Amino acid sequence: MRYAHHVDQVRTAEAALMAALPEGTLMQRAAAGLAATCAGLLPRVYGSRVLVLAGSGDNGGDALYAAARLARRGARAEALLLDPAKAHAEGLAALRAAGGRVTDDPGAFGRADLVLDGIVGIGGRGPLRPAAAPFATMARRGPVVAVDVPSGVDPDTGEVTGPALRADVTVCFGTHKPGLLVDPGAGHAGVVHLVEIGLDLPPAPVEALQGADVAALLPVPGAESDKYRRGVVGVAAGSTRYPGAALLAVAGALRGGAGAVRYTGHAAEEVVRRHPETLISDAGPARAGRVQAWVVGPGGGDGAEHALREALDTEVPVLADADALTELARLGPDLLAGRPAPTLLTPHAGEAARLLAGVGEHTDAETVAARRLWAARLIAARYGATVLLKGSTTVVADPEGTVRVNATGTGWLGTAGSGDVLSGLAGSLLATGLTPLDAASAAAHLHGLAGRHAAGTGAPITALDIADALHPVWQSLTG
Repeated sequence: MRYAHHVDQVRTAEAALMAALPEGTLMQRAAAGLAATCAGLLPRVYGSRVLVLAGSGDNGGDALYAAARLARRGARAEALLLDPAKAHAEGLAALRAAGGRVTDDPGAFGRADLVLDGIVGIGGRGPLRPAAAPFATMARRGPVVAVDVPSGVDPDTGEVTGPALRADVTVCFGTHKPGLLVDPGAGHAGVVHLVEIGLDLPPAPVEALQGADVAALLPVPGAESDKYRRGVVGVAAGSTRYPGAALLAVAGALRGGAGAVRYTGHAAEEVVRRHPETLISDAGPARAGRVQAWVVGPGGGDGAEHALREALDTEVPVLADADALTELARLGPDLLAGRPAPTLLTPHAGEAARLLAGVGEHTDAETVAARRLWAARLIAARYGATVLLKGSTTVVADPEGTVRVNATGTGWLGTAGSGDVLSGLAGSLLATGLTPLDAASAAAHLHGLAGRHAAGTGAPITALDIADALHPVWQSLTG
């Protein structure tokens, strides 16, 4: 598990630790870890050109002290001071004492074998200032290593509101920052290295499950299991116009660990022809038969509202996707009030914008994609449901405030029907008894891995390719 903490939590923990340590110890710990990472990125330290982009404050100090350590090993270290009057005096003195020097030549950026981004640390907000903005687009020779967070990226949210430096590696201290795990910030962070510095931190507000965490969640049948004990997932999806959505949702559900899939909708003939193991019902969710969870909405068309209302009137978890989300946005969160079982919503950015409009927060898909944590948390809080917000970084948020992020996916997942497979997969995991938070987190992780597996070294894929890849990626996690 990766844990990420907000800036105010980090600052509080740093203050407590600094009060118990000799002055400067914490910065030296950070600089030592930073220098070690940089040394590992260089073919050799001796003779390598290292440039520090040094802003004011402790972030610049960390970078200057790290460069001093590299200079003592023979690196040709220089510092370009973005605000010379506010440069970290002790760090600058250490660099000079180690043989480093100050330059005012911006061209040094393009000649450096490694650049340390110490412009703005976790206390900064907003885009790069005019003096630093040109470095965001300047050609580079060697890797850029960000100190704690790439300058111009909001450390708490991952938002990028203007020019920002794009790092190849980010070295963060004490804990991950949410903005390093969530796009668009994650796309600027490159490979993230965590350097432990001894912080005593509270529970993390943002988590990222790793493969072992997901494997521990996945259901395993016992010796006495049968299809009913393993859970039955109901799928109310598809229409005469969109029969394929039903096929894809069922395909995902069949590979999600439940013992059986019960289908109701207009695409019964197509579903059973493609997936003969599916149980077919000619009634809606209210009378379809026993299930442990419902998936409602993919390709539902005009029948989505009726199916959604019937599913919500049951006493089992309900996953609402696609057309069911459009109806929920129109009808409002009162439709979910008082349910005896939980609800999981799986919007993409456009559907999330509609859900937000349904509670008076008018926005658009672009804003949702830029402010993923904000959007997922707000929808979860206002609708009293767990939310899986799909995107390049998938964000899962529950009404209690727990947030998980997932970045296992690939751009090749942006194909028609991919979300239908995901909804069936997550619904199946719900039917096995996982909580909505765990079901959504595991489904997002598996779905992303399946997309990667199907795309291989890089080739177009279909939604059925993703569904077919779920079996081998499940095995790769649990084998």
